[in-house]
Amino acid sequence: MLIESPSFMPLFLPNYATLKTLSVGLTALLLLGCELNGAQSTPVAPPDFGPNVLIMDPAMASEEIQQRLDKLFKQQEANQFGPERYAVLFKPGVYHNKVKLGFYTQLLGLGQFPDEVMLQGGIRVEAAWHGGDATQNFWRSVENLSVTPDNGTMQWAVSQAAPLRRIHVRGNMLLDDDGGWSSGGFIADSLIDQQVNSGTQQQWLTRNASLGSWTNQNWNMVFVGVEHAPAGDQWPTPPYTVVEETPVVREKPFLTIDHQGQYSVVVPALQKNSHGISWQAKNTPAKVIPLSQFYIAKAATDTAITLNAALAKGKHVLLTPGIYQLNAPVEVTQPNTVVLGLGIATLMPVAGNAALKVADVDGVSIGGILFDAGAQNSEVLLQVGDNKRDLRHADNPISLHDTFFRVGGAHVGNATQSVIIHSNDVIGDNLWVWRGDHGDGIGWNVNTSKHGIVVNGDHVTMYGLFVEHFHGYQTVWNGEHGSVYFYQSEAPYDVPDQASWMNGEVNGFASYKVADHVTHHQATGMGVYCFFNDNPSVKLNSAVEAPKGANIRFNHITSVSLGGTGEISHVLNDLGERANDQNYVARLRDQ
Repeated sequence: MLIESPSFMPLFLPNYATLKTLSVGLTALLLLGCELNGAQSTPVAPPDFGPNVLIMDPAMASEEIQQRLDKLFKQQEANQFGPERYAVLFKPGVYHNKVKLGFYTQLLGLGQFPDEVMLQGGIRVEAAWHGGDATQNFWRSVENLSVTPDNGTMQWAVSQAAPLRRIHVRGNMLLDDDGGWSSGGFIADSLIDQQVNSGTQQQWLTRNASLGSWTNQNWNMVFVGVEHAPAGDQWPTPPYTVVEETPVVREKPFLTIDHQGQYSVVVPALQKNSHGISWQAKNTPAKVIPLSQFYIAKAATDTAITLNAALAKGKHVLLTPGIYQLNAPVEVTQPNTVVLGLGIATLMPVAGNAALKVADVDGVSIGGILFDAGAQNSEVLLQVGDNKRDLRHADNPISLHDTFFRVGGAHVGNATQSVIIHSNDVIGDNLWVWRGDHGDGIGWNVNTSKHGIVVNGDHVTMYGLFVEHFHGYQTVWNGEHGSVYFYQSEAPYDVPDQASWMNGEVNGFASYKVADHVTHHQATGMGVYCFFNDNPSVKLNSAVEAPKGANIRFNHITSVSLGGTGEISHVLNDLGERANDQNYVARLRDQ
């Protein structure tokens, strides 16, 4: 199916014969309408999304909308590890409101295109709750709407797990809190009319966007398939990594409503070698799935049994906001299934099980979900594919969008690996895999782990892979022909001493490990940091560890000792300078 942009509606000029035919048809329709006694105009009852989905209508008074938004922000502003989850849905129209966005809150426009929902006033994320330091502004998002900031600039001072998708910013953007630290971030399929100022952002990935311009930098700014990206030929001064085209991607599915009040989920088509935003084309290829084909899940009542029963019947699943406690894995076995979370919906295993398993089938889309490890150790939180096989999915791959993982922070959590990908051709689009370094249930022997993500499949592609603080390798890549565009990682903060963190006779575990048998691999725009604040004498031998070969390629790697707290001795294998208290930043260009 083609979704047609209202900006490119075809001009239809009928001739006389056509007008006559239309007139006869219109008369018949009017008579039919009379016979149906007005049944056709009966309003469609809205779906039951539950109490944590707020639906805004342009017919509502602006004051009422503002009161609801302000009340929500007051509750969620500093609610970093609370259980509350919310989605705010805006029906198509114009809104004169200013939105401040807190934790576990998702803003969604319900139009088929971003400009069908126009938020006149602005969206703002700052870090006043944390003294202007935005490095803990996680778990929130905005999708599929247009923003006109009343002061000309949309402030989006965030860190990981705070994506912007399918938005049109009619003005400038600022990505920090007026000079306070920030550690993001991700923008995709978005149009920013004027300038983006990244401020103090340590790193950022912009994918398939169109920018007015970009200013500022820090360690690792990556642009993939971006129109009007800054020049990248002078890396690392400034540290801009620019890839002209996005090799292969499917945009995240999104919820819409039509003029009759019927809800659907749009699943964009696979794109290859793309550049710029997807939604300004005359026709946008996509599959439109009526919401009637979805099981609308509620955290208060649904279990693994009810979710699996719905999936077994061929239903897709819409996870409304909340925390789903699961004593068995949710199992996706049918091809082309969509599992879409609203309001940072959270899956938490409670019996040492996986939270979600995806069979090795075509076209599954998983998006908008936080996987939160339970106290009883899970071997894995998300598993894609049953085991390593030769089956390819190049024409209809499994895709993971805005999938976030947490081990500790809200409570004690334990997981050996957070993500294992066995299937081939999987696309990952903004993953944050995090072993908690602050909050509750935190400690070297408390929230235990081994690896963040293990990739066994071949031809797996990642855009925006953030992996932090695990005990062993953060990322293990066993598959062939893997590609990563933007990587951000931190070693564990809480290493008690060097003896506790040895890989045989080698100091520590590299953040990014490509297995010795791999012959084809590429990664572009990488940043690996250390902050051994429990024991600054700890050293990590190398940020990245990989075999040598003509088809093993790394472009633009940066290692950083944050504040000189600990040392990364090499950037790649035995190459690169030390990053330590004498030299905070070390870099390698192309290897």
